[in-house]
Amino acid sequence: MSKPTSMYINRELSWLEFNQRVLDEALDREIPPLERLKFLAITGSNLEEFFMVRVGGLQMLADRNPGKRDAAGMTAHEQLSAISHRVHQMMTDQYRCLQEDIEPALAAAGIRRLTPAALDAQQLQAINAFFEREIFAVMTPMLVCPGEPFPLLVNQPLVACVELAPVEPGAASRFAIIPLGRTLDRIITLPCDGQYHYLLLEDALQMHVQRFFPGLEVRDCTCFRVTRNADMRVQEDSASDLLAGMQQVLIARKQSACVRLEIAAGAGPTIREFLQAALRVRDRDVYLVPGPLNLSAFMPLTGLPGYDHLRYEPWPPQPSPAVDPQVSIFETIADHDVVLCQPYESYEPVVRLVEEAADDPQVLAIKQILYRTSRNSRIVAALKRAAENGKHVTALVELKARFDEARNIDWVKRLEPASVRVLYGVKGLKTHAKICIVLRQEPTGLRRYVHYSTGNYNEITARLYSDVSLMTCDEDLTSDGISFFNAITGDSQPQSYRKLESAPLGLRERILDLIEGETRRARSGQPARIMAQFNSLVDAKVVNALYRASRAGVKIQLNVRGICCLRPGVPGISENVRVVSILDRYLEHSRIIYFLAGGKELMFISSADWMPRNLVRRVELFVPVEDPAARQRLKEVLESYARDNVKGRCLRPDGRYDRVRPRPGQARHRHQQHLFELAVAASQIATQC
Repeated sequence: MSKPTSMYINRELSWLEFNQRVLDEALDREIPPLERLKFLAITGSNLEEFFMVRVGGLQMLADRNPGKRDAAGMTAHEQLSAISHRVHQMMTDQYRCLQEDIEPALAAAGIRRLTPAALDAQQLQAINAFFEREIFAVMTPMLVCPGEPFPLLVNQPLVACVELAPVEPGAASRFAIIPLGRTLDRIITLPCDGQYHYLLLEDALQMHVQRFFPGLEVRDCTCFRVTRNADMRVQEDSASDLLAGMQQVLIARKQSACVRLEIAAGAGPTIREFLQAALRVRDRDVYLVPGPLNLSAFMPLTGLPGYDHLRYEPWPPQPSPAVDPQVSIFETIADHDVVLCQPYESYEPVVRLVEEAADDPQVLAIKQILYRTSRNSRIVAALKRAAENGKHVTALVELKARFDEARNIDWVKRLEPASVRVLYGVKGLKTHAKICIVLRQEPTGLRRYVHYSTGNYNEITARLYSDVSLMTCDEDLTSDGISFFNAITGDSQPQSYRKLESAPLGLRERILDLIEGETRRARSGQPARIMAQFNSLVDAKVVNALYRASRAGVKIQLNVRGICCLRPGVPGISENVRVVSILDRYLEHSRIIYFLAGGKELMFISSADWMPRNLVRRVELFVPVEDPAARQRLKEVLESYARDNVKGRCLRPDGRYDRVRPRPGQARHRHQQHLFELAVAASQIATQC
């Protein structure tokens, strides 16, 4: 096999291959139909964020610095062309999956999307009434003339474009737009005994569009959608108030350039030409969609009541055998370190830590970082209650958490009146570390408890994302936690840590040093091994260090859920590197890293992926797990990833992924099912004891 021309896989194309793996789950007929629809909806929402952030940034780079090449040797224009080609191909596959595969399977089970022509008399009457009562009352048409300023459209909601006949013979067509907005549900439930039939909102609008234009001839009506550039950052050096600065960013996103124009494929050429010219969109950025726009809008269907047989069998989170619900969480942590693997184990101990701290009279202070939280967060409510109970509560709320800025601003406005000391993050950096510290006055003196995690303090995603938590009162780790927190809240240089490492100051160097340690051992003939699991591998310095380790003979096993710029299996470069990606019912989100270290077996959990943004431009944590039982448990988790021959995909040197299948006579091993079964067994044993 010849070596690739570049030793790096392009980041954007690697991400698109990740979205293809999600789409592959939607295509898998062994998966229940509503779960397949969920995966399909996720591919749509993933692409929305990809265009808003990555494509928007590339378009600006193409205008500012067209000759600049990325690590894979591609200019911004070359990347944009490759993205357009790949996404158009993916879009074709998405809608073939929906229309030829998923919808027939759902229809066979009684869930049907109807067209206007398929409505029976009762359903037609219901839609007519709905239009008059809801659509006609809420929606407002706006006349738009070619050459005149186009109305400002909000990012992503559907808009109907209506072509009207000219008033005078020979004149040009006129146009009107009708924003569908977000107030009305996209899915309209139709009367139907024993089954679930529905019509899409845009179909109901198109049935009655003439009602908006009495006396005028409607020639065409089609839906389109605008995706705007969201790759905007607050100018912190010039913004005296970060909160106000972030609010300005949210406003700017509503007025940014259109990076993708989606138009229903049935639209006539006159409407297509008008929209493309009015919104100033290049040909490559126009997508003629062969079906309902915005696949993510189908997500509510996946939760329909009464159709449990069309979903996965439930895997309820199990009680951790390391945590007795009848014993104070502080007593438990004081007795032993607690490692939790969510969502196989319940997130309740983490919530209990904050809630008990809020109400415990011996607790003096709570310090916590909030990056993404749930809408009705018990943890945030507990922080507010703790402050009202007179405790010293400090919450660092990261306002720059993309697409959660508005929610986090709202939390700030709720916490500050309760006397919570709220900080907005570190200037110039995103604070992505996950840490909660509780200080408690006990008979032996002040004791510190700390929770480190790979995931956010979000009770909802804790049931959907695979993450790891560590709760400890280890003297060194709690001391380091205090030093870390005080340094970022005080905007000062941290003292040397005893055990932790953090970004942006020393984390990348620590990772490189650990990799180099394995490289030296391999060169001297010692066994050397690296195992790691994270979301993305992009950082060139880390990739190069892994290449050197592979050439030295280090056995490297990586589970990378999303982007991977490293090419594994290249002779003389990376033949000792194997990269697996697992797509299954839970989103793999843990960051777990293992080094053989001459038999010492070093294990870490981290908030950081191995990307420049995490290692250089964010505040992150890298936490050792030293308890022997906990370390062995995490090692088994990493080894289980490597054995998955049901949901695992193996990365090829050319950037494509092959599905891993059991060899003849080999037992099936599905990693996520294995972890759930282990959690069930451990919980049952603990109950019996």
